[in-house]
Amino acid sequence: MRRADRLFRLVELLRSRRFATGAWLAEQLEISLRTLYRDVRDLIASGVPIDGEAGVGYRLRYRLDVPPLLFDHAELEALLVGSRMVQVWGDADLAQAATAALAKIHNALPELLRREAQQARLYIPAPHADRPHHLTELRRAVRKRQVIRMAYVREDTSPSDRELWPLGLFFWGKNWTLIGWCMLRNDFRHFRVDRIQQLKLSGESYPDVPGRRLHDYFDEIERKEGIKVPLS
Repeated sequence: MRRADRLFRLVELLRSRRFATGAWLAEQLEISLRTLYRDVRDLIASGVPIDGEAGVGYRLRYRLDVPPLLFDHAELEALLVGSRMVQVWGDADLAQAATAALAKIHNALPELLRREAQQARLYIPAPHADRPHHLTELRRAVRKRQVIRMAYVREDTSPSDRELWPLGLFFWGKNWTLIGWCMLRNDFRHFRVDRIQQLKLSGESYPDVPGRRLHDYFDEIERKEGIKVPLS
C-alpha cells in the first residue's frame, strides 16, 4: 500500500470509531506500531485533529468531514452492484479493495444517500465455485507487462504449456478470460483462467510491439467478426 493511501486509510479508521488503540490500527493497516506512531505524528503535523498518545490510543478531536459525494439513485445503485460483484467474483485482493471502497463511499455520502445505500435491495449471490486461482498474479502481470509461463488444460482436457504476453483480463458473467500474445502460436490467444493449472511470472517485461497490443486484438475481432469491443 502506498504511504498516501495508508494515511488516508488511517484517517478513515479513526473516523469509523470514537476511540482506537494503536495496536488495532496497526493490525488493520498491516504495519508495525513504530510505523503507526510515525504516521500519526505526520498527520498531526499536517493539521489532522488527532488526540491521544502512544500506548494508550487515538481519536479524532472532532469529525473530519470531506466534501459530500452526490449521486442520483441509479448512480448509487450502479456503484453498489459493481462493488458487490467484485466482492463476489474477484480475487481476495480485489474483494478487499471493493469492501474498502464501499466503506469510503459510505462515509462520504450525505445522510439521506447513506440511508438509501443501506436500504438498497440489490444482491449478488456468491457462486458455489471457489474464487479464481491465479487472478491476483495475472492482474499484476498485466499491470507490469510481465511475460508469464503457464500450464494450461484445453477444453478437450489435453495439457498445453504456454509462454504469453498477458494483455488483459475479461469477465464474461461467470468466467474470467485472459487475452494475450502467445509465443507458441505467434498470435493472439485467449485462455480461461480457471483452466490454468500452474502459473509463473518470469520477471521479464515484454516489449511494446505494434500489432501485438490489446487494441490490435480488438481491431482484429472487429474486422473478422464485426464485433466492436469497448475499451472503457
